[in-house]
Amino acid sequence: MNGADYDLSVTCTIAAPRATCWRVWTDRKEEWFCPKPWRAEVIEEDLRPGGRSAVQMFGPDGEETGPMEGVFLDVVPGERIVTTDAYAAGWVPQTPFMTAIWTFADEGQHTRFTATARHWDAEAKARHLEMGFHPGWDQMMAQFKALCEAAAG
Repeated sequence: MNGADYDLSVTCTIAAPRATCWRVWTDRKEEWFCPKPWRAEVIEEDLRPGGRSAVQMFGPDGEETGPMEGVFLDVVPGERIVTTDAYAAGWVPQTPFMTAIWTFADEGQHTRFTATARHWDAEAKARHLEMGFHPGWDQMMAQFKALCEAAAG
């Protein structure tokens, strides 16, 4: 067994260069991170290994999540971002749900973007599916793609 056994993933080809997609991921997260009509509010994005990642989501009827709190594990500009909720800032352990892996790769003049949720076990993966991984992450991906393509336009 390997980590990929507990992965859920979405991927698409974006008609925009990788640098544009990277900027949209880092600078415009509130516009694409959660499926509309929900909205995301970035509390902090310290984009370096060990840096804090904290995002709050708000629903159209006053619902709130989180904040979703974690740390960055790996940041390779233009290529990969890895975060986990297994730790809060300062490497404080907390109950883990997943590690998120975001990758950007050249595909001709376009970018292949993949968002992966890697879970700790089969139960967490199943719970994420039941929570609506699809269509939630599918819609997030479509919103991200549209923003990137408009920015490149």
